Amino acid sequence: MSHEPAPTFALAAGRIHYAGLDGLRAIAVAAVLVYHLFPRALPGGFIGVDVFFVISGFLITSLLLREKASTGRVDLRSFWGRRARRILPALVIVVTASTTAALLVGGDVLVRIGRQILGAATFSYNWVAVAGGGSYFDQLSPEMFRTLWSLAVEEQFYIVWPLLLLALLFVRSRWARAAVLVVAAAGSAIWMATLFMPGGDATRVYYGTDTHAFGLLIGAALAVLLEGRLGAGLPRAAGRATRIAIDAAGTAALVGIGVAMVVLGDAADATYRGGLAVASVLTVVVIAAAIRPDSRLGARLDAGALRWMGRRSYGIYLWHWPIFTLLLAGAGGATSQAPPLAASVLAVLITLVVAELSFRFAENPVRRRGFAGCVRAFGRAVRTRTPRTIVAASTALVLVALAGSTLTAIAVAPQKSTVEALIAHARQAAHTRSVAPSAQPSTRPTVTGDNITAVGDSVMLAAAPALQEAFPGIDVDAKVSRSMYAAPGILRRLDDEGRLRGTVVLGLGTNGPISKSTLADVARVLGPQRQLVLVSAFAPRDWIAGVNAELGDFASRHRTTVLADWCGDIEPRSRELLAGDGIHPGEKGGEVYAKSIAAALQALADLPPAAGTQHGHNLPVAR
Repeated sequence: MSHEPAPTFALAAGRIHYAGLDGLRAIAVAAVLVYHLFPRALPGGFIGVDVFFVISGFLITSLLLREKASTGRVDLRSFWGRRARRILPALVIVVTASTTAALLVGGDVLVRIGRQILGAATFSYNWVAVAGGGSYFDQLSPEMFRTLWSLAVEEQFYIVWPLLLLALLFVRSRWARAAVLVVAAAGSAIWMATLFMPGGDATRVYYGTDTHAFGLLIGAALAVLLEGRLGAGLPRAAGRATRIAIDAAGTAALVGIGVAMVVLGDAADATYRGGLAVASVLTVVVIAAAIRPDSRLGARLDAGALRWMGRRSYGIYLWHWPIFTLLLAGAGGATSQAPPLAASVLAVLITLVVAELSFRFAENPVRRRGFAGCVRAFGRAVRTRTPRTIVAASTALVLVALAGSTLTAIAVAPQKSTVEALIAHARQAAHTRSVAPSAQPSTRPTVTGDNITAVGDSVMLAAAPALQEAFPGIDVDAKVSRSMYAAPGILRRLDDEGRLRGTVVLGLGTNGPISKSTLADVARVLGPQRQLVLVSAFAPRDWIAGVNAELGDFASRHRTTVLADWCGDIEPRSRELLAGDGIHPGEKGGEVYAKSIAAALQALADLPPAAGTQHGHNLPVAR
């Protein structure tokens, strides 16, 4: 691997290649792949998308500024045409080929595929998903094209930004222009932090173009700041010490991005309250250091394998998630939160091969010749009696077949996944029982259902019929995607409504980590007069062990709190009694859930009389 300084740019066919950016793209897409395919290895790998945003904002803005400087105008039609040639070939192939494969596999992988394709075709996937209640972090439905949200954000930027840039150019000072963009980026980051609700689903703030534009804008600010220097070359560092300092700053920023990918999870408050914005600023520092003519950092980032992967990063990003989702669907019962290692490795290998084929035979030809040029070349191949005729005819047949199977898939796609159907059935069954509760009294020598308030997430929602059967009169308040962070607010609301009963069951550990402070808030809301049952969590997710440890520790320190061991009770029978996602209970699994809570209530009933204090009484886990 050569460590010689790479040129800032190389002119070829009217294009500029900035040193280091291919390698930075490679790091970004590799992080995203690890986050999706090996989810326990890199909790913050999704930050790779923000690195892409900064690179895109920088490159697109520098391209527009060079065109304006050299021709005196910006040809918007030509600009958008180039974007279409770059984006559409791989996108169309990915969508049609993946949908065809999904039609063959069948099942949940086809859920709402029409809505997904609509979002992909109109570059509005992020807003279509938000409007339809879709979630980037929810595993109830395995959306095959979920990752296209980021492409939608970029394309919306490509449409609007050239027009705004032309207006911004009326500001004479490039420093003032850059300042405007920095302020706009800060506004977007602050808007994300403002709309983010701890403990809630973060999809709206993560998907939103308004809340997630700061990376694109800060990248554009760098290009504006370097306006007039990008085409002719940046000045070299004044001396060896300065060059070393600049490289050191860029390297430190790159390390900082890596640290962020390790410590920032998709459920962490810090991620949405400045974490992603800081990662974007660090990316700007890396770019500014790498593109200098004498940058050793740029040379290292441009080294062989990184440059190869960076040039194919778009195709790799498009292909990896549909391939992975299809492999998991074919494996049956596997989830993207805890996928079999073999499926993840196989997904990587297939993705790299398919991305290379797409890059060589679809993306590059269209980018070089344009759509019309490729059609003419195709026509010549059909007319000549050569082996190319067979290839061209076969290609045409494949394209027609892909289009037909895609339309067929849209027509037959289910609107609910099996887990969503299970939860909907449980919700309906629970509603029916709450309207006409069973007259059968509880046979257990514990508190009766009419003195229990149960608050939970989708796991409790799926088990609600079993809870109402076991504890007639129980008040179940359970919803999808809740986490423990929301518990204090929910309990206060129920207390204000007069629905907070003497015994509270809390099942909110599935969807994210929990903290001691949140549990302390729960205790304050409940007060000393109420009993609390904390339900342990079971799911193929990284934070479950920590969640259960926190719950167990809290229960051991509070006399009127006990842990219902749902995790220990269901684990031996999880394959038999849980849905395909390995999280939500079916009918028999719901009965196990209810029995876990019944055992906890019995443990509370067996407590000796209070000795004048609520603390210091170690309770065994209820089984």
